[in-house]
Amino acid sequence: MNLSVIGTGYVGLVSGTCFAEMGNNVLCVDNNHEKLKKLLNGTIPIYEPGLEILFHRNIEKKRLLFTDDLKKAVLQTDIIFLCLPTPQGENGSADLKHVFEVTHEIGKILKELGNVDFKIIVNKSTVPVGTSKQATEILEKYGLKNFEVVSNPEFLREGYAVEDFMKPDRIIVGAKSQHVFDKLKTLYEPFVRQGNPIFEMDPESSEVTKYAANSYLAMRITYMNELANFCEVVGANVEMVRKGIGSDTRIGKRFLFPGIGYGGSCFPKDVNALIKTAEDFGSEMKILKSVDEVNKAQKLIIVKKLLNHFKNDIKNKRFAVWGLAFKPNTDDMREAPSIVIIKELVKHGAKVIGYDPAAMGNAKFYLNDLLEYSEDQYSLLEGADGLLVLTEWNEFRNPDFNLISSKLKSKLIFDGRNVFDTDKMKELGFTYYSIGRRVVI
Repeated sequence: MNLSVIGTGYVGLVSGTCFAEMGNNVLCVDNNHEKLKKLLNGTIPIYEPGLEILFHRNIEKKRLLFTDDLKKAVLQTDIIFLCLPTPQGENGSADLKHVFEVTHEIGKILKELGNVDFKIIVNKSTVPVGTSKQATEILEKYGLKNFEVVSNPEFLREGYAVEDFMKPDRIIVGAKSQHVFDKLKTLYEPFVRQGNPIFEMDPESSEVTKYAANSYLAMRITYMNELANFCEVVGANVEMVRKGIGSDTRIGKRFLFPGIGYGGSCFPKDVNALIKTAEDFGSEMKILKSVDEVNKAQKLIIVKKLLNHFKNDIKNKRFAVWGLAFKPNTDDMREAPSIVIIKELVKHGAKVIGYDPAAMGNAKFYLNDLLEYSEDQYSLLEGADGLLVLTEWNEFRNPDFNLISSKLKSKLIFDGRNVFDTDKMKELGFTYYSIGRRVVI
């Protein structure tokens, strides 16, 4: 099939590349000329494991092309995917400016072209319920009839996006006509050969499904974080509790790991967007409001532990930070807990030096000169008053503890991701703070 993907951000680039890998001809469109130049030169502007091989292979096969010519994309392709940013607005709602601007442009192009083949415009961006209807109304204002707007949300985990796209748990298609369902089913069938379902539903249900899924996962994480804080108070071990409840098949094991709060481009934005959309329709989301409040507070839980340890005096203390990205296997710093934590430490007069395997460039954008940056996970420990683990990268899981001990001023670790075993920390003589477990002294 001939497809176009409008927007080459995280979702757009992964989607376009994976569609091309299945033999489709994909034309990716972006108006960011700096990014477009990188793509045309064969440089991937995001960090995503497994993407590079597919990216270069399909460019070489000429199945994956890049342009800033939207008109060309609309003219040459029958299925147009909108993979545009929908950032959180000031009032918490999703900002649909980019989605509607491109929809207007498509309307103008199709009106100018006149009698064209049927166009399927697929919204892969995360958008509130009713967006497909609004986009349809925009296109109808240009006198267009030979089209349909479809909701087809993505469920990609950063760090595992290629795997998730190539072998999805499910595909959600929100459309109105069987012709469109059949067309998209044909497109997606190679990705679900193992029998995973393609769900056909109306656009409104599809739009709600995306927000409902992300908000529910955010709720699970937040519940475990709140439970972890309770476990500390009563002397329980949240890791034991997690295993106990995760073995219940009604609950399952995933998204039950406590920590310092969720971040990234999806959960914070989608939770707030669903809260705001519900308010607009007169339906209050009380649970999600609590989820948002608890998550914001959880980002500071490690700072509270640190301040308590130092009796609220950390002026001119030096702290090393392992992990800046909001999660491992990504360079994404959006809504990362590390941003909140580092700013709070600096606010109390501390000096911070950080290291991350992938997110150093983006960290400099979000944190500027608030901290020093190290290219090595051990050199930044020299003379530090303590180590904070804020992202659970695999390379942090089995470090050289003797080297850590020799470089730190004192054997002190604040682990916001429960990367290390408490018994081992005690055996090695560390003072060790984690989430939902006893303090090792």
